[in-house]
Amino acid sequence: MSKLGSSDNPLKVAIVGAGPSGFYAADALITSELKVEVNLIEKLCAPYGLVRTGVAPDHPLIKKSIEKFAVMAEPEEFNYFGNVAVGKDITVDQLKESHHAVIITMGAETDRKLGIPGEDLKGSHTATEFVAWYNGHPEYREREFDLSHETAVIIGQGNVAADVARILSKTVDELKCTDISQHALDVLEDSKVKNIYVVGRRGPAQGAMTSKELKEFGELRECDTFVDPAEAILNKSSQDELSDRNGRAAKKIYELFAGYAEPKKAHKARSFPWTRAYVKPKKCHIQFLRSPVELKGNKKLETVVFEKNALSGDPFKQSARGTGDLEELKAGLLFRSIGYRGVALDGVPFHDAWGVIPNDKGRVTEDNENNVVVPQLYTAGWIKRGPSGIIGTNKACANETIAELMKDIENLDDKKSKLGNKKIYEVLDSNKVRYINFIEWEVIDKHEVDNGKPKGKPREKFTYTDEMLGLLT
Repeated sequence: MSKLGSSDNPLKVAIVGAGPSGFYAADALITSELKVEVNLIEKLCAPYGLVRTGVAPDHPLIKKSIEKFAVMAEPEEFNYFGNVAVGKDITVDQLKESHHAVIITMGAETDRKLGIPGEDLKGSHTATEFVAWYNGHPEYREREFDLSHETAVIIGQGNVAADVARILSKTVDELKCTDISQHALDVLEDSKVKNIYVVGRRGPAQGAMTSKELKEFGELRECDTFVDPAEAILNKSSQDELSDRNGRAAKKIYELFAGYAEPKKAHKARSFPWTRAYVKPKKCHIQFLRSPVELKGNKKLETVVFEKNALSGDPFKQSARGTGDLEELKAGLLFRSIGYRGVALDGVPFHDAWGVIPNDKGRVTEDNENNVVVPQLYTAGWIKRGPSGIIGTNKACANETIAELMKDIENLDDKKSKLGNKKIYEVLDSNKVRYINFIEWEVIDKHEVDNGKPKGKPREKFTYTDEMLGLLT
């Protein structure tokens, strides 16, 4: 038998999920010293995961990483299978049978729940579905968001919450030259939202969004940002956190929050500076030390009930505890953004409480205390470690997983040649699945770019799978 990883017996690996982690894992395999065949499988036609459907449209530089991923798809060892749902069109067991290893890089596809009464009222949404909707994700294309209400509430103060607040706060003119989907732009043009509340359970010293995201709230053309000066006052433990030498980033974030607590300077009128001060029509209110305890309304959201919190504990170990003091806020629209979590995949262990695949440095383990490794199965990205880090963080995460896989090669029970993509083609053809390869994706990609040019946009995304496939027939 030829040595595994030789030209006569390539190491064949299937990767499930074509986001950053999937591409980084594929690249690590292809640039290794072994001869490999990498089959990257994605449920959508479009690759790139959250870089395409999660990054805010007004953050184009972050999307530039797509260019690097496209280069990673060029080697002959790389094969792309788009529009293929693992678990439906092909099973994990079929992939294990036809490959030496299977790496799950599906990301974290849904939001954590608040777990409070009224959470399912009409008008209460996840941030995930709103972000996916305005970014043109086909599975969220038909979602509806009623922006006829004057007040919107966002629960959470991370970067995703900041993105949602910023999109609601911006004018159509500020967004029309981005890659935001046209259907979303049309709805936002008629938006009646005037007051946006971004609410966190802890204080300004524990803010989770980056300073870059926070700074953008002061650059909105038609929206002013406010923080209650009383809420910018820190307790002793929070002051100690910011004075710690490792708290420089947090200190900068706090200073930005505190800046929004200062009295607003009058804006000069946009066209005639000698006329009276111009009052921006929208207001973004960043609030702290509040937790939602109930959503109220007659079949639809009308009121959000908050409990005020107090911080207690040592620096970096503070917890936010309810004080029993309640307040109500009239609102017709709410987005929860309190963290992503993964979803289970048939044939793969899943830790439901953590929302990740249990693993040891990327080796999938049974969901129990014994940490028993599951042969052939690996994981990388958010589904491995939880929703943390930036796009580049996924490279180190994927590299760690591939390093463990390489250690395991010599101990594989089954080193014989595998069918690899031949088996994938056979299964998909027998199931009459219309899969696409990367060259076909590039055809779709070119159409999007060409359609965006007359509008001054980097691209105009296709938001229905049938539209994309129709370009290829």
